[in-house]
Amino acid sequence: MRNIITLLFITLLFSCQNSAQSKQQENIKNARATQVPLENGKARAYFASGCFWCVEAIYESVRGVDEVINGYSGGYTKNPTYEASNTGRTGHAEAVEVIYDPKVVNFETLVDVYFASQNPTQINGQGPDHGSQYRSIIFYQNDEQKQIILEKKAALAKQLKAKIAAEVYPFQKFWIAEDYHQNYERLHPNHPYIQRISIPRLNRFKTKFSEELLKKSH
Repeated sequence: MRNIITLLFITLLFSCQNSAQSKQQENIKNARATQVPLENGKARAYFASGCFWCVEAIYESVRGVDEVINGYSGGYTKNPTYEASNTGRTGHAEAVEVIYDPKVVNFETLVDVYFASQNPTQINGQGPDHGSQYRSIIFYQNDEQKQIILEKKAALAKQLKAKIAAEVYPFQKFWIAEDYHQNYERLHPNHPYIQRISIPRLNRFKTKFSEELLKKSH
């Protein structure tokens, strides 16, 4: 009888250990699924939040972000140009592709950056820029990302007691903008728009975000 009890105890112990290991493996799998990896171990995320010059500079200030590319997304016109996008008839919004290291910064933090760097209740624009081409969109690439976005959007709406303007779209296509739009704030620091709009917006974001998550200024 004692041997039977001992055997049952050992069987139960191994069953619990296997269950715990399975749960741990499932959690790791879910965490990995949130990121959309590239071949070099980096990942991509896509956001639209007003003028892409501003958004580019904001994400480039975040630790773990390797590169930000300006472009267009969310619409239905192929090969959109800046001029066409500005008419508001392409359906596209000025957007950015964020290439980041998921070992340093995760998707959840990038969504936090998104909401902390804008007026989340402004519809079809940010600051002085108005029109559907400047509307706010967060693009998700899998169900895990969608759930993160919706939860954070709902929490912010509850906190502000207001409707959050950001649209939530499945990612389909990102069209890279013209060369002269890339690294715009860094290359044109004295441009009137950069001085009057982009830099103040970046500085407002930095006051709201943890310094530990920002790159050190040189």
